[in-house]
Amino acid sequence: MKKIKLGCSDLEVGEISLGCMRINELNLKDAAHVIENAMELGVDLFDHADIYGKGKSEEVFAEALQINDDVREKMKLQTKCGIREGYFDFSKEHILESVEGSLRRLKTDYIDSYLLHRPDVLMEPEEVAEAFTTLKESGKVRYFGVSNQNPMQMELLKKYLKDDLIVNQLQLSVVHTPMIDAGFNVNMMNDAAVVRDSSVIEYCRLNDITIQAWSPFQHVMIEGPFVGNDAFPEVNAKLQELAEKKGVTDTAIATAWILRHPANIQPVVGTMNPQRLKDIAETSHIELTRQEWYELYRAAGNELP
Repeated sequence: MKKIKLGCSDLEVGEISLGCMRINELNLKDAAHVIENAMELGVDLFDHADIYGKGKSEEVFAEALQINDDVREKMKLQTKCGIREGYFDFSKEHILESVEGSLRRLKTDYIDSYLLHRPDVLMEPEEVAEAFTTLKESGKVRYFGVSNQNPMQMELLKKYLKDDLIVNQLQLSVVHTPMIDAGFNVNMMNDAAVVRDSSVIEYCRLNDITIQAWSPFQHVMIEGPFVGNDAFPEVNAKLQELAEKKGVTDTAIATAWILRHPANIQPVVGTMNPQRLKDIAETSHIELTRQEWYELYRAAGNELP
């Protein structure tokens, strides 16, 4: 699998990462197979969050892997904090407590990449900076990032942080493209011209922040997959056409659409099916042409000006 650098860090990882939100639904044997299969394919960044399975997902991951120093060095662990029951919390106290909990559940001494999960509008950036400094100096976290934040929210954080943010995790798929739509419809009166994200793709490219695409096969947020869904006939017909042409699966083509963007976006795929992950990993060996990328974009119901 092709490798990418996360932001301006020295973390080199496979261009596709595995989201572990649902790993708590597996028994330990199946969970171990999922992880080992991912590593064999070159998928070596594993994305977690303290709320996934109410912490159980991190526990199952570590127990299934029987993690040790040798195994740990071959992978990168990423986790997130900030979502609590009914509210968001970026307080220094909560960040530090959440890191300790994740370290304990993941049975590791350090986290490679630690993200703030969803914006907390009551955030005091000075507190976040203090927490990040403490974690970095203690060696418990190597790098930091955010999830679902716009440029000005990141700028506010950067005013106080000592280290650069390396990741912004954002929803993106061929059927969920608001961060792309406005770039086509500059200075126009149609709905697609509404800038909903403050030009976050351009901002991240300018500031060497890797965008990680979550729910790359879902429509809306977590309503279910659009791939193979009869409610999306046109985009599925195009996915299937290109899949047959390239000799891969339709899911691989949906992944390739994201990878084709020059921002070096890293898809976070949440499948717990080893064969499906293998099919997705084949994306690393193909590339869509410019025309094919646009054909898929339009097949998803998007119009060009």
